[in-house]
Amino acid sequence: MAEGAVHRYRARTAWSGSTGGGYDAYDRAHAASAPPAADELALSSDPAFGGDPARLNPEQLLVLAASSCQLLSFLAVAARARIDVVAYEDDAEAMMPEDDHPLRITRIVLRPRIVVRGPGAPDDERLLQLVHTAHRHCFIANSLRCEIALDPSFERQG
Repeated sequence: MAEGAVHRYRARTAWSGSTGGGYDAYDRAHAASAPPAADELALSSDPAFGGDPARLNPEQLLVLAASSCQLLSFLAVAARARIDVVAYEDDAEAMMPEDDHPLRITRIVLRPRIVVRGPGAPDDERLLQLVHTAHRHCFIANSLRCEIALDPSFERQG
């Protein structure tokens, strides 16, 4: 990475419809993309706020971003340490209490299940250290103000 480089990320959202019928009547469905990626996401709001439960919502995208960034950061740290990670799954969760204003995500819990293999695979203490190192390097975690808790588990294969 070049010294002083600024990385820029673009996003595009688009909606059409009418809010003329009031808060309860308008469609929350909209499209989002992030050029140059060609994929477009079909989004809505949380069903609690009139959205379509069949579509992703911004709150889910936030927890997905935190989970994905932790995964990618951990894989990079593990690869540099020459640790053979063969599987990584995370059942992440975000909390947004309605009685704590302003309304916001206050806590994200990441629960990665990490499978390593090979002779000399590190013990849980070393793996936990690498999880925390990855967390310190996660761009998304470093960008968020909410608490991010880590609750990893480890397995060994072969």
